[in-house]
Amino acid sequence: MPKRYPEMIALSLRVLMGAWFVYAGGLKIFGSGLERFVTDIENYRLVEGWFAIIAAYLLPWIEIVAGLCFMLGILRKGSWLAMFGLVVAFTFAVGSAWARGLDISCGCLGGTEPISYWRKALEFALYYAALAWIAWSDWKSASGGPAGKSPAES
Repeated sequence: MPKRYPEMIALSLRVLMGAWFVYAGGLKIFGSGLERFVTDIENYRLVEGWFAIIAAYLLPWIEIVAGLCFMLGILRKGSWLAMFGLVVAFTFAVGSAWARGLDISCGCLGGTEPISYWRKALEFALYYAALAWIAWSDWKSASGGPAGKSPAES
């Protein structure tokens, strides 16, 4: 496979995943509203009161900023780390709710339908696979390839 294909795939994944997070954050703010998102967060029974309010008012904006930076390639390592951190936090919250058998709505896109835990598990697996590909592609490009040679040495 030519060297450019992994980079093109990584760019496509970065744009798709970044756009998805911008969309999801925007729906929470401008669609269902942040008051609804406070309730969604409290339904996970991990935080309540002021902690839920702070999380509900910050998380969508973090999703939007991280998604935009990820999509546009701004602060690549930092935006990758932010996206990874968001996915880990969401995985923990959903996994915790699943383990406790909570019948709640996800809150991810502002809807009210009950969460499908298996579908969320698949979604998270895809996020992790995309993040791994992007990290691998960026590492490979930065090191000049698998042997660690710079492009000038090749």
